[in-house]
Amino acid sequence: MYPRLTDLFKDIFGFDLPLPIYSFGFMVAVALVTAAWVSRRELDRLYAAGRVGAVTVKERDGKGRERTVKASPSVLIWTMMLVAAVSGVVGSKLFHLIDYWDRFVADPAGMLFNAGGLTFYGGLIAGTLAVATYIKRKGLAIRPVADALAPSLILGYGIGRIGCYLAGDGDWGVCSSLADKPAWIPGFLWSETFPRNIFGVDVIADTAEKGQRLGFPADLCVGADGVFPTMLHETGMALIIFGILWAVRKHPFQAGWLFSLYLVFNGIERFLIEIIRLNPDVLGPLSQAQLIALGLIAFGLVGLAITTRRRTGTDAPSPSVPEPATA
Repeated sequence: MYPRLTDLFKDIFGFDLPLPIYSFGFMVAVALVTAAWVSRRELDRLYAAGRVGAVTVKERDGKGRERTVKASPSVLIWTMMLVAAVSGVVGSKLFHLIDYWDRFVADPAGMLFNAGGLTFYGGLIAGTLAVATYIKRKGLAIRPVADALAPSLILGYGIGRIGCYLAGDGDWGVCSSLADKPAWIPGFLWSETFPRNIFGVDVIADTAEKGQRLGFPADLCVGADGVFPTMLHETGMALIIFGILWAVRKHPFQAGWLFSLYLVFNGIERFLIEIIRLNPDVLGPLSQAQLIALGLIAFGLVGLAITTRRRTGTDAPSPSVPEPATA
């Protein structure tokens, strides 16, 4: 794999290009920029339709005098992304350390400061709470803004997972054998060895050892050619979900409907991918991620039940007096 962009350039072009940029961080940056662009477009659309309120911003007129005007909440998007990124990284790292507690105990500094090692649900929970708090401070209704952000959330997640794949950051699945691969599935989607992964481990041996610690059969990885590249599976599913959300984003239902649908799809996707990942069971046969996924599905279904009715004239955003938006 390619933990650094230097590794990727060397394989493609055959020479070393000394770029001190990690592929995971680079793809996270690409994900944030893409998500910001999509979110800004949606916020502007909802603002023009009167389905999300305005924020006040300070600007200068032609004579240099400062004045306060109302604007689309899309002007806040980069601050939202910064809030989401900082809080999301903290939450992701915390959940990752919990998921890989044995590695953290063995090498605390290495686990804290490596360039990979982030868990999505930790970032989603922390980022959602932080952004929701920020949105409320600006006097905006949370549900229509959440609808505007929903497609970009899953799109950004799919792009970010490419970074996990390039870095080989431990999010791979259980051992797999090409002999078991259905003919219609490409080999690179079935089995991967993740050379040069960020942990510097043999993924088959590492997965077998982890499986034994978790009580899996000793022959878990016997005859394996690699492990399931679950990051690519998640990228594919994320793109499909994004396509669905984007196609139905102009729905006639109440604010919050699209975000509720996102929660359901997100939960289903993660619950399914955990079936071929190797994580400790915390309640019966369910992993921590699967329990959170079930919670998201339940929360999303409740949201859909509440919001699946057509909008009326009384559903427009109520007027508010938000604090001035500043960059």
